[in-house]
Amino acid sequence: MRVTDYGISGESIICFAGEDWWYHHPHSKNHILKRLSGSNRVLFVNSLGLGLPAASHPDFFLKIRRKLKSSLRWLRKVSDGLYVMTPMNLPFYGSPRIRAMSGWLLALQIRVAMLICGIRDPILWVAIPTAAEVAKRISSKLVIYQVSDKYDANEDSDLGREVIREFDRRLKEMASVVMYSGRRLYEEGHVHKRFFLEQGVDYEHFAAESQESAPELENIPGPILGYLGTMDYVMDVPLIEEVARRRPDWHWVMVGLKSNLVQIAAPNVHFVGSKPYEEVPKYVKKFDVCVLPWRQGNAFIEYGSAIKVREYLATGKPVVISPIYEYNKTPGVRLYRTPEEFIAAVEDALKNDTPAQRQLRQGAVKQCTWDTQTRQVGQLIRDLLSGRPYRTTPDFSEQRAEELEVASAVAASGSAATRIVETGRE
Repeated sequence: MRVTDYGISGESIICFAGEDWWYHHPHSKNHILKRLSGSNRVLFVNSLGLGLPAASHPDFFLKIRRKLKSSLRWLRKVSDGLYVMTPMNLPFYGSPRIRAMSGWLLALQIRVAMLICGIRDPILWVAIPTAAEVAKRISSKLVIYQVSDKYDANEDSDLGREVIREFDRRLKEMASVVMYSGRRLYEEGHVHKRFFLEQGVDYEHFAAESQESAPELENIPGPILGYLGTMDYVMDVPLIEEVARRRPDWHWVMVGLKSNLVQIAAPNVHFVGSKPYEEVPKYVKKFDVCVLPWRQGNAFIEYGSAIKVREYLATGKPVVISPIYEYNKTPGVRLYRTPEEFIAAVEDALKNDTPAQRQLRQGAVKQCTWDTQTRQVGQLIRDLLSGRPYRTTPDFSEQRAEELEVASAVAASGSAATRIVETGRE
């Protein structure tokens, strides 16, 4: 099988990820490292988390049970060149003494895994602040710190914000480059050694309509509002409940892990659980509108760059989302701020969608694939290893102007499309 050239080969990479390979919808690290593993050795370390939530949290035992199940796998070979590890960890980061003990224990396990995997002189890719303690104990040729979220605004942990900020500060000092995965995070990043890695999309996986739909959706009538991904404190439960009540003929299909925080008892809201990535298009096939009903006025969400929005756009289906900075000016996206606006946006999508609008949505993400993003990472690593200056990040204002120029040209074919472009402007 031919191995694609992504710019680096023969290297070893250890990634301290912000998610779990075994049960989370694939994030940027999964997609990129899977590709790099074709010609490099990769050890993907499942998320160390940001600490446990309070014992009173509805998901306290759920999270422990899920992590223990993942830990039983410890170290598994996923494919040639790619290993996934769930180390034993002490997630009590509030105590300096326990942090030191945990760092020592993690480093010991990582060194054992390195021997098993044949990894030497690795590149460290750190994507979770709590890996700061173990990262300093692993000898490496290069440290990359990826910032994907506003970590100190996370509501899923009982860990103090000052502790998270201290971890973040240490990693920024340690890193050769800080790689931001969100526009707002990048624009507000106060480090000179920064790099913007825009989120990508597995375009063909979502753009090519599945030949069959998921059997469990056969008896759910349309129109269907579809959601992909984890459902926890980010979800606007009151909005979903109100819309479900006011539009009982609309059915919601929610695909992904569900927190105990999300409790909705409505006959037209269907939680189908997490599905293998390969089978997701079978569920998307039945979606009439792709939605992102996330809370508003929440810092963690406002700094987010949800990959699922790009996946939605790749399908060509209508997209209705709450206003988050990353996508406020993306052509073809319908934004809402109130339940009334949500209902109006969905009704407009159901009544007025056109082939031109589908083209507009797909065109917004077609060139930003994971292959493209992997080549950017490969070039960045190659430049850093050789001591060359890495590429400058594009000017967002110019990039957005180009996006809107293309969008306006496509939208000229119909008034409904024009309304969608205008919706994305501030």
